Amino acid sequence: MENSRPKLLMCAPTFFGVNYVINPWMEGNIGRAARDRARTQWEGLRDTLAKLADIESIEPVEGLPDMPFVANAGLLYGDTFIPSRFRFPQRQGESEHFVEWFREHGYRIEALQDSGSFEGEGDALFQPGEALLWCGYGVRTSLQVYKDIAERIGVEIALLRLVDERFYHLDTCFCPLPDGRVMFYPHAFDQDSRALIRERVAKENRIEVPASDALRFACNAVAVGDTLISNYAGSELRERLGDWGYAVETCPLDEFILAGGAAKCLVLHLEHEVAEAAEGAVERGSHVCDRRVDIQGQLLDTGLMNEVLDCVTEGGGSFEVEEFHAGLRHDQESQATVRVVAPSPAKLNTILGRLLQLGARVPEEEVDAQLETVTKDGVAPRDFYSTTIYPTDVRVGGQWIRARGQRMDVMLVVRDTEDGHKIDCTLLRDLREGDRVVCGVDGIRIQDRLPADTESSFEFMASSVSSERRVELIVENIAWDMRRIREREGKIVVVAGPVVIHTGGGPYLAKLIAMGYVQALLGGNAIAVHDIESDLYGTSLGVDLARGANIHGGHRHHLQAINRVRECGGIAQAVEQGVIRGGVMYECVRHGVPFSLAGSIRDDGPLPETHMDLLAAQDEYANLIQGADMILMLSSMLHSIGTGNMTPAGVRLICVDISPAVVTKLSDRGSVESTGVVTDVGLFLNLLTAKLSE
Repeated sequence: MENSRPKLLMCAPTFFGVNYVINPWMEGNIGRAARDRARTQWEGLRDTLAKLADIESIEPVEGLPDMPFVANAGLLYGDTFIPSRFRFPQRQGESEHFVEWFREHGYRIEALQDSGSFEGEGDALFQPGEALLWCGYGVRTSLQVYKDIAERIGVEIALLRLVDERFYHLDTCFCPLPDGRVMFYPHAFDQDSRALIRERVAKENRIEVPASDALRFACNAVAVGDTLISNYAGSELRERLGDWGYAVETCPLDEFILAGGAAKCLVLHLEHEVAEAAEGAVERGSHVCDRRVDIQGQLLDTGLMNEVLDCVTEGGGSFEVEEFHAGLRHDQESQATVRVVAPSPAKLNTILGRLLQLGARVPEEEVDAQLETVTKDGVAPRDFYSTTIYPTDVRVGGQWIRARGQRMDVMLVVRDTEDGHKIDCTLLRDLREGDRVVCGVDGIRIQDRLPADTESSFEFMASSVSSERRVELIVENIAWDMRRIREREGKIVVVAGPVVIHTGGGPYLAKLIAMGYVQALLGGNAIAVHDIESDLYGTSLGVDLARGANIHGGHRHHLQAINRVRECGGIAQAVEQGVIRGGVMYECVRHGVPFSLAGSIRDDGPLPETHMDLLAAQDEYANLIQGADMILMLSSMLHSIGTGNMTPAGVRLICVDISPAVVTKLSDRGSVESTGVVTDVGLFLNLLTAKLSE
């Protein structure tokens, strides 16, 4: 009679121990594993399994303490053995011994062609009775190897990204069972992977185990027939499995848990019940795709390299650094070529779009951009490309065309004109049905990022060298640039917050306007209110600016100022009627400098000129910064960041604030050409006007 018992492979823990740290479970446990106790526990597991299956053995090897975790040896499919390619060198010596054993036992050896890491049945688990392979990646196994595996074994693959280092292999948190059932720990996976499991497996066929079970390796179980063998199973889990007809047997394996493994880790299935793949299933399972990107700049000093790699992994992808050339000195640029791998074309495009915003370049391919048509006003196609601040070219009809109106976080719309194709940077809300929007990342070329100024951030009173002198140096540089802009009749835009008035900087800003150094002023309701309050009452927020003391009843001054302006009909009328006799807004009106005040929910009044329609305010801001050569941002985080997002590359941004976080936030939004001056804005304006008055 033919033997129908399953066949399993195990390796005795003769040389087992925790001798190094390659997963969180090993931390603090070096030398703590009791080998005799581990041997007793392993024999208990083997004896339990031997009642249900035939056990084959591979000889342990001295110096390879993790070899008993045979699930990581590789993946079996029929008579073919795909050996693992271990990520850590501590385990790489195991491979030759596993390959030799399988070759001697008549298996055909097929090594993976891709250079990525692969850790066998630890991360690749067949769904019993189906043509489906669940594939874990993100900690040990590289995503790219699954494309090779899918093509070799001819089954559909389901990609699951692991995000908790404690569950570094799929078999530590996921257990596929016959009849389309699974048990898994949801929080070991990212949101998309959890959604995939729930989509593929009906609710009645899945058990989502709690942390109390998962952290005792309940999912790291061996299913043999209708018996499930694990290190632990809580009462509720036992009951759920019992409802499915499983008898649960527990074998204590806490010595092996010190090294990060339990029952399933100690067992490799030598046979799998796999169904024939349905037509098209293999194609669906091999959507893993990749592109190479080039990165150049201060990759190490600025942390940009880490930011790029984090962007890939957090986007659900994987990476391989194919080339890295570090600068010979800290002030020299480094170069890298990174292979970015994603589980689907859509995810790859999303990741590449984010990398482009970080300054990476996708090597150009001579293909036109992908265009999709808008079907509803104000709604872009799902795979739309979102712009950066940098000049962008789009390939349409075999020609590279520069986008018009470059700004950040908008869509690229291709328009046909008598002069040929034109590319417009278009706000999401301004898209109209029938517009053709650039999607994906092909056919897009972004001009290199401009080098960041390593001397651009200054802290006031922060070193043994006089910080005041350091501020004076950068003010001298800014003043020189402002003079050149004025001489060529260029454009300087000021973005200012009410702190300018509170710190006594109002008169200096007013003087800059009168001297012709300001061509547009952007702010909120508050700077205008407190500037006018200062002119009318000598206070700002009720504080006497001359003495720095609160004025009795001064808390009403800003409301009285608003009321006077509203009574006149507006700021310009108040100036004409002689109500407002000086200050920032007075000089704007007197010298014809346009201004825009964007309202907010906190505003009192507001002043008649304040836009409470934020979309209208945003449009007016965008119009006023058109053609700007320099934007001077004075202690207004919200308005500065908003303006920075609208500003294309090539415009010099000067950000002055007492808080370094404001400068950082501005840079985080892509405005890397900003010069940050961390100091009191009143002091800065005092120094600047003095320098420009020389």
